[in-house]
Amino acid sequence: MLGAFVAVSVEKVLTIGNKVRDESVTFFEAYKEVPYLEIWFGDTGAAIIDWSVPLSILVAIPFMLAVGIAMERGLIKHFYKREHADQILVTFGLAIVIGEIIKANFGANAIPQGAPDIVAGSANVGSLIGLDGIVYPWWRMIYLAFSLTIIGGVFAFLHMTTFGMVVRAGMHDREMVGLLGINIEKRFTIVFGLAAVVAGIAGVMYTPILPPDYNMGMEFLVLSFVVVVVGGMGSLGGAVAAGFLLGILQSFASLTAIKALLPGIDQVILYLVAVAILLFRPRGLLGKD
Repeated sequence: MLGAFVAVSVEKVLTIGNKVRDESVTFFEAYKEVPYLEIWFGDTGAAIIDWSVPLSILVAIPFMLAVGIAMERGLIKHFYKREHADQILVTFGLAIVIGEIIKANFGANAIPQGAPDIVAGSANVGSLIGLDGIVYPWWRMIYLAFSLTIIGGVFAFLHMTTFGMVVRAGMHDREMVGLLGINIEKRFTIVFGLAAVVAGIAGVMYTPILPPDYNMGMEFLVLSFVVVVVGGMGSLGGAVAAGFLLGILQSFASLTAIKALLPGIDQVILYLVAVAILLFRPRGLLGKD
């Protein structure tokens, strides 16, 4: 959510303008607001505004890193040894507080963000397999590629680097890692900051797909908990598998024919599947005993 509103803020800054006379209107004196970037730099300024969403990533990275570290040091670290229920409650509380702050500053309505014009349309993906007429938005394909890259990067970081392996060991036995002379608290802080950066960039990239509003974070927070529980606590592979499974099921349940047959099924399908999986496999899809 914070990342999404970083993109909103960057666009607002880039589009600050001045009123100039509209030469296209000749019957009376009319004015229009033109961004300063366009006044100063012409087409280059217009291109910068058009690419405001990708450029917002440059702002989101340091901002989310600072927010993540401050959040972990100031609050989250005090809940590491508490019950999972306490950790969930404090996370929900943070989401509510942040949502209200955003509501006070940006309003309650969703704020649409546009993708760059060059990728604003749809691609005829059906032509690749000989089925013309099947189209898919360019930006969604870019977001899919971005998501797969992030997933691969996280897997590589946790499984192929010394830093990541130490963090994984610390999750299983914090005291033993500490006895080896490793400052596991510092590493947890760094990882939490990096996780905030990843979440922020994901929020920035998602804004052309779903216009951000103050309640956006709460909606995704609930879904993320469902995905983690279904995938299995502590299993990154399980979370990825559960995310794909639940996403495909929700898309299928959102089809008009399915909703006509089972009204409201798209609103509860995720929770029905979660209950069914946990009844037969309480530790989740890939959770460890």
